[in-house]
Amino acid sequence: MATPREIIIPHRKIPLEVPKGVSPTEFFNSSCNLRHLARENGLLRTPEGFLLFRKAIGHSNLFDTSIIFDTSEKVLNPMGRPVRRDELTSEENLVFSRMTRVILEYMLEKYPDPKEHLVFCGEASLDATWPLNRMGVPSIRMIHNHFMVFENEIISQASLADENNSDLTDSGHNGLFLKYLSEVYLKFFDVLDLEVLKPIPPIECRLKLTGYPQGLPSWEVNGGLGALSSGRFWHEYDLVLKGFLDFYRTFFTLVSSGSTRVQKGATFPDQIEDILLFSDQFHQAARMIRLQVIDDPMFANEIRWQPAYKQLLYRDDVGRLIVTISQNSVGNAITELLGLVVRRVPDAKTYSQAEPALVKQLLEVRDRLVDYNLGNPLSAPSWPHGVFVPCV
Repeated sequence: MATPREIIIPHRKIPLEVPKGVSPTEFFNSSCNLRHLARENGLLRTPEGFLLFRKAIGHSNLFDTSIIFDTSEKVLNPMGRPVRRDELTSEENLVFSRMTRVILEYMLEKYPDPKEHLVFCGEASLDATWPLNRMGVPSIRMIHNHFMVFENEIISQASLADENNSDLTDSGHNGLFLKYLSEVYLKFFDVLDLEVLKPIPPIECRLKLTGYPQGLPSWEVNGGLGALSSGRFWHEYDLVLKGFLDFYRTFFTLVSSGSTRVQKGATFPDQIEDILLFSDQFHQAARMIRLQVIDDPMFANEIRWQPAYKQLLYRDDVGRLIVTISQNSVGNAITELLGLVVRRVPDAKTYSQAEPALVKQLLEVRDRLVDYNLGNPLSAPSWPHGVFVPCV
């Protein structure tokens, strides 16, 4: 049973004003804001351009950090920046994967009991058709990975969220993957050639406290955390993404133009034809969405015509590492894939009580990345010399 939860997270005010005449999201995507983000909350930067930073308005005050591929000054056109792993060079992908493993390893060491804490990281991508004047996040047009830890006790005590909340992944038009395409979606992913990732029935890896994820293809990581030290795991992690991209592009091409031509560059062309294009269910769902797009301009504006996804690596209730992937929709965040709606409220006093412990951990994980030759430390007002200093 799905029982999504709404968690309230306090934060302090960001010392930054959005210029008049510019929408918040337009400003958040600007090079000016990304420069401010690094200056105020930057922890580490790699030669390739990966930036580790504290989330100024985070989702968890227990542990919360993010890596972003900061190309905001190298590529001024926000629609021209890399937003997915398949757009990285092999060297960039290697660094991104190593950073992810090191941070996840730290989180699991620090919070070893799945009964006590929910540990996960999630990579999100939003496509170039995302309207610049819509609500979003600063990293909206650059690849990023978000790392979080939540106390299960806080989740269990949180109020139930509205299951129709527009921020939940399977709400709105995104529900078509669950309601109309679940069978063919899962069947398509069954054909991937995987050794480290073992398919697991979605119902078996749902979180007891929320009942999420809902109906998404899921894989258990054979070997647990140790498997993340092998290149094979990251190759398979990429295969999951490439399979999703094939599915997404095939479906929305069918919705957009009715074309059944297998797109050039597809990773699994044979499976696209055999499983998707010969599926009556697949064509029925595409027709339904196509008719609604034609008739409803508001619905049409919500469609992400190019691939927009969230790929998660999380620890389930019994301690298994699970990989899952979903399409991304307007407004939602990584947490909603696991049934957590985070409502952030300004409360500097309460935030200040959690900030020292949060920053201490972020500096510890930064030191580990530096030790492994994964970047150079950055100074910020709250840690000018690698030690937490309260900001007045």
